[in-house]
Amino acid sequence: MTLGPRQIHELLDAHGLEPSKALGQNFVADPNTVRRIARLAEVGPGDHVVEVGPGLGSLTIALAETGAAVTAVEMDRHLVPVLEETVVPLGVRLVVADALTVDWAEVLAGAPTWSLVANLPYNVGTPLVLDLLDDVPAITSMLVMVQREVGERFAASPGGRDYGIPSVKVAYHGRAQVVARVPATVFIPQPRVESVLVRITRTEAPAVDADPEVLFSLVRTAFGQRRKMLRRSLGALVSDEAFVRAGVEPTDRPERLGIEAWGRLTDAVTGRS
Repeated sequence: MTLGPRQIHELLDAHGLEPSKALGQNFVADPNTVRRIARLAEVGPGDHVVEVGPGLGSLTIALAETGAAVTAVEMDRHLVPVLEETVVPLGVRLVVADALTVDWAEVLAGAPTWSLVANLPYNVGTPLVLDLLDDVPAITSMLVMVQREVGERFAASPGGRDYGIPSVKVAYHGRAQVVARVPATVFIPQPRVESVLVRITRTEAPAVDADPEVLFSLVRTAFGQRRKMLRRSLGALVSDEAFVRAGVEPTDRPERLGIEAWGRLTDAVTGRS
């Protein structure tokens, strides 16, 4: 069972619902798309999957059909009766909560490792992914559908205009790759932006053994003035000697530095190099 446009409209009408603009709701209404996402997620029997923002359950159904154990986290209580009809009978565990504030240790207590697979609302995609990378190591892989610009920032390499704070954060924790584009025509309602699927794989350890608080303080400060050279944006935090010890050119701009360079700069500032 999957949900096409007719089933989506029937469910909305039967429950007296409309997609919420405030919550960024765009429901996937194409069975081929959700099956493709489930295949790309590479999950199956024995795996534990958490989905954020299941909506009416289109993707949730496809994930449950893989045989994986699925937990769906939905904050919109108006959608609960629909999900109790569409996905709970398939064995999906439904958690009614805001993914930005939920107790993830409690939600994920049933297994040591999890995959996040989700069509994320555009207004929460970046903060949610970055918070999960920082605070929820039990989630070892992610396959998320996000706005194209957001996905390209997650996967960007140093030197490009898309490279920024999210790129550095992802590189610190793992690897990211844009694996597919998703046309607006598969959604109800159709968004005015392009969407992509991004795969993020967490590495066993951070990419650099540097103080993360200091590292991301430097990153935020530098990218807050990304048009300035580092000696200007970081002049109050990084001495000329520290730039030399780190092997970082003070005339560079922040988008030129990969995660290894940020790690060396952090070590130079904290006296580890």
